[in-house]
Amino acid sequence: MSNANKRIPVTEERWKELNNLKEAGETYDDLLAELIQEHQRRQLAERTREVREADTEELTPLDEL
Repeated sequence: MSNANKRIPVTEERWKELNNLKEAGETYDDLLAELIQEHQRRQLAERTREVREADTEELTPLDEL
């Protein structure tokens, strides 16, 4: 990972919200990495739910791939 620092403009309100989420000793980079990971997990869970709920006629059997 590059050591280059980037600036991300945020509103004062958003900065306060992020600051409230950040734990003592945690960097904003750590917090953002955690938020991204949580988002990706939610997306995966949603996709998994959609597949489980899909009509079996919409799914292609693996042996037909």
